[in-house]
Amino acid sequence: MSARIPQRHAKQDLLLDEGALAERIFQHIDAETTDLGESMWREPVSHYLNHARFEAECAVIRRHPTPFCPSAALPHQGSYLARVAAGNPIVVSRDDVGTVRAFINACRHRGMQVAEGSGCAKAFSCPYHGWTYGLDGTLKGIPGQAGFPALDRDQHRLVEISAIEHGGIIYVQQEGEIDPSTLEYALDYFSADQPLFEQKVLTDSANWKLLYETLMEGYHIKSLHRESFYPFGYDNLNVVETFGPHSRVVYPFQRIEQMRDVPPNERNLTGLVTSVYMLFPNASISVLSKHTNLVILEPISPSESRWVIYSLINTAPDGTLFSLEEAQRDAVFVNDSGQEEDRAAAAAIQQTLASGANSHFTFGHFEKAIVHFHEQLERALRS
Repeated sequence: MSARIPQRHAKQDLLLDEGALAERIFQHIDAETTDLGESMWREPVSHYLNHARFEAECAVIRRHPTPFCPSAALPHQGSYLARVAAGNPIVVSRDDVGTVRAFINACRHRGMQVAEGSGCAKAFSCPYHGWTYGLDGTLKGIPGQAGFPALDRDQHRLVEISAIEHGGIIYVQQEGEIDPSTLEYALDYFSADQPLFEQKVLTDSANWKLLYETLMEGYHIKSLHRESFYPFGYDNLNVVETFGPHSRVVYPFQRIEQMRDVPPNERNLTGLVTSVYMLFPNASISVLSKHTNLVILEPISPSESRWVIYSLINTAPDGTLFSLEEAQRDAVFVNDSGQEEDRAAAAAIQQTLASGANSHFTFGHFEKAIVHFHEQLERALRS
């Protein structure tokens, strides 16, 4: 069920290039302004608590092409990765000819998961009764075949779901076939040789949208990140762009001033900004100084969520990769400071939701990307 998508848009057609992006940032620095949205949004607090709403949001995720992992997580033929996505166990593999395939991770005999974690294999073997499946999902072996004389193997393949590989990311869609036009805004996020150096999973007692919202605005930088991010950045200064259902929020560092007198066409912003791409419905890519995180926020319940984080090494301005040690130090700074503060804030908010103190949350003009997200989510829920 792999698909191909048209190369309809180049990245520069969708978003500001580095010269224009730096220019807008300098304008904001000089004027003490930031990008503003055109509307406000009132989101009912019940949407962060109600179980029926939660199930409807999971259904949206299942019927959209959603990042599952970076291509680098499946580096070889036979590579596989299994995890739960939008409530369902999924296994994604690279078959014998290098094509990415995705399946419901359930044996067709009694439903046991046939793969766990990640690795490299020539086949999947159910640990319950030993039924085996090829990397293309075909049922290859049944111990005690005589006990199933009328079984049609073609009808007992692993259940395949739609998958696509583009821009260094593997997308899956659990319901229906991926419509290539829905990925017309997919960008080339990762290069073919960008190495993956860390995978981790974190769980928080907060609704997935509360966690997602922490990534979409810089209005909170000075107050929440006073001793972590703020000393290196600015108070409420962002460039916010939307492209299709997605958005990009750029957080500049004070050291961007070294580009002030550089001609626009020669500006390289590596290490001078953090760019966060919000990939609707539930993923993000944070391009940091020396590493990039692909993050998928998996809903578990209305009040619990799981971060699935893949970290890759960035390319330096001279075209070489940063070292593993540099990328790891960069990751420790981000994860052990600002990210921890964001996670704690979301969990604290979750604790207040049932109190009745707020009937809704108000997202203002400083929170343009959040408003865009909720607009897209409401549209998807009604479709």
